[in-house]
Amino acid sequence: MYQMYLNKSLLPHLIIQIIASSLGHMTDLINTEKDLVTSLKDYIKAEESKLEQIKKWAEKLDQLTDTATKDPEGFLGHPVNAFKLMKRLNTEWGELENLVLKDMSDGFISNMTIQRQYFPNDEDQAGAAKALLRLQDTYNLDTDTLSRGNLPGVKHKSFLTAEDCFELGKIAYTEADYYHTELWMEQALKQLDDGEMSTVDTVSILDYLSYAVYQQGDLDKAMMLTKRLLELDPEHQRANGNLKYFEYIMSKEKEANKSTTKTDSQTDKETKTKKKEPSKDYLPERQKYEMLCRGEGLKMTPRRQKKLFCRYYDGNQNPKYILGPVKQEDEWDKPRIVRFLEIISDEEIETVKELAKPRLRRATISNPITGVLETAHYRISKSAWLSGYESPVVSRINLRIQDLTGLDVSTAEELQVANYGVGGQYEPHFDFGRKDEPDAFKELGTGNRIATWLFYMSDVSAGGATVFPEVGASVWPKKGTAVFWYNLFPSGEGDYSTRHAACPVLVGNKWVSNKWIHERGQEFRRPCTLSELE
Repeated sequence: MYQMYLNKSLLPHLIIQIIASSLGHMTDLINTEKDLVTSLKDYIKAEESKLEQIKKWAEKLDQLTDTATKDPEGFLGHPVNAFKLMKRLNTEWGELENLVLKDMSDGFISNMTIQRQYFPNDEDQAGAAKALLRLQDTYNLDTDTLSRGNLPGVKHKSFLTAEDCFELGKIAYTEADYYHTELWMEQALKQLDDGEMSTVDTVSILDYLSYAVYQQGDLDKAMMLTKRLLELDPEHQRANGNLKYFEYIMSKEKEANKSTTKTDSQTDKETKTKKKEPSKDYLPERQKYEMLCRGEGLKMTPRRQKKLFCRYYDGNQNPKYILGPVKQEDEWDKPRIVRFLEIISDEEIETVKELAKPRLRRATISNPITGVLETAHYRISKSAWLSGYESPVVSRINLRIQDLTGLDVSTAEELQVANYGVGGQYEPHFDFGRKDEPDAFKELGTGNRIATWLFYMSDVSAGGATVFPEVGASVWPKKGTAVFWYNLFPSGEGDYSTRHAACPVLVGNKWVSNKWIHERGQEFRRPCTLSELE
């Protein structure tokens, strides 16, 4: 029995440990590839049938010509043999020639041409590679773990070949990301050294690796790798040039060191390699955000946790829920974040997903200056918008949100449905418009976003938490539940502690839908207070 106002500290938290911006669309590519495999197998069967006919013809003529060449005159002395020889050379060999020349690939090539329009391009492949690098950093995964596919919650284990690792390193290299270039080129080299057969050669790997190491300041290691490369290919022009340059740099450093009064130990420290780490072109709270994504750095003390409860909730005596209240539990105290359990059915979830799938587009953000919706590198997902008039299910969901929050949803934005693929994320952001963004929601004419309602429409095998870096909170996806919080104080001032983020999905498929509720219409439902922060 679900206890009324049961202290939440007694309940175990369901914490799910932990291109490709939408798995909803990527599943279509799986079906496309399956269709191509079927077409390829049909082509193989046709080629095998053709070769079988040619083989039978060759075997028959092999036996016949063996007999004929032993006694040509005696063989042709039979008038039927003479006739059949003429017939074969005049007609049947021509038919065989046509069979040999017949192109059995037409059906396969035609199908390939049709399906090619749905194929990912270089940008998509690079996006998928960057997603892997993002996951590697966020979840502190080493290259060997990723390469072997040893991830939590995986159903279909897969591994990266040396060639795959090489490609990841190359993509990082094109982005001048020498940190990840080194990691993945070293992994490719390790797998080759362990005996893996690959189309990638050691020389190519060492060429990229030595330069990436040099760019990070490790001159000694760069020279060592370059010398190893030249042992394999003494005529490698770039490596020979690099070696001379490295030697020149080292000689200049030695001369500079001799002219100083530093001790040998101090000199060693000066010439040691720079600390290697991912590039820091991230948001200031990046470290806190990533820790929370891993389930680390939570700031909920036992004393505060004792004040969190779960309860049966009737929507402040809403007639619809007095006899059938819903399950509600506190996720966090400040800002107050509550979770509603079993609040959306599997049938409703499937309906919402089916309505959204054909419309999924790269998710956008509101430009803080112009108010125009546009894509951003820090929001990687696909989303669609659903209106209540389109489906009774969507209308029913909107009304449910209104009944349970007590807020008017007639001025709210449409229900946004988002699908995050592997690596899909939304970095730390505010849902409300700040004072320096006066035009954020001007076009809507409904005021600021007063509150956020977020449905979790799938479980996620690993990753995908919603985190609040300012307060050290992590909320983990659980299918059929929803979380709710206010973005604004009753005074209308923004609550900056609600800054939140969607962590990258490590394993699985994350579906969410959210309702952004606006100020207009809430004047008497949530009256203003005299204090700014109340």
